[in-house]
Amino acid sequence: MVYITKDVADRDIKETISGLLDRIALKPPDKDILIKPNLVDAIAPPVTTPVDFVEAIIECFRERWEGFKITVAEGTGSAELSTHQVFKHLGYNLMAERKGVGLVDLNEEPLTKLSMPYLTRWKEFYLPTIALDYYIVSAPVLKAHTLAGVTLTMKNMMGFVPPAHYRMGGYWKKSAFHTRIDESIFDLNNYRSPDLTILYAMRGMRDSHLGGAQISPGIIAIGSDPVAMDSYGTELLGRDPQDIGYITMAHGVLGMLEEITVVEV
Repeated sequence: MVYITKDVADRDIKETISGLLDRIALKPPDKDILIKPNLVDAIAPPVTTPVDFVEAIIECFRERWEGFKITVAEGTGSAELSTHQVFKHLGYNLMAERKGVGLVDLNEEPLTKLSMPYLTRWKEFYLPTIALDYYIVSAPVLKAHTLAGVTLTMKNMMGFVPPAHYRMGGYWKKSAFHTRIDESIFDLNNYRSPDLTILYAMRGMRDSHLGGAQISPGIIAIGSDPVAMDSYGTELLGRDPQDIGYITMAHGVLGMLEEITVVEV
């Protein structure tokens, strides 16, 4: 199930997220909270998740629940910049200071080696231990992608991919994922998928993930099924979810692709 609000103005972001959280009746998690934006590089939104969107998410959680530590974490794919340089360039450092939250570079976190022998691409996988210890809120942007077709919540989990093990030539820090990309994304999400997704679809990238034409659907969407969320986002981009390899692989395993209920709030 996907819950959406349409015609969202910038001044209404926090109110909209709060209303969506009320509608889904989200219960307090049993872990501290990690918010994972898409900060693939030091490029302004909507290539990346707007900092005010993440700030609004933080405020909404704090107004609901006390005693939870909130961390904002990313592992940028940029070959030239560190994640903390990207944080600073996009205003996340100042926001973190205002809100008293930590910023974590997932590319440098301690790792846990996991194994799922039945998978086809990554039968073993190194995952930052923090991914296992926190409740993950994925905050992706609505974007097309030149290799995967779309980049939404399941591909946003690539921020957890450690370059020490998955940079194999090429420009990007997670370049091993560019080979057999659909299997790579699907396998990654078998090891760890987001607990909740809050999708920024007020603006998006229609044709490519790093530049080109933009669209303005004016929507914020929320849901706990990553497959349904990616299916909905794919349709917003004017594409067929059945044409996106990793979404069809994940159908019936990590969530549902077909017969999605979309509830407007």
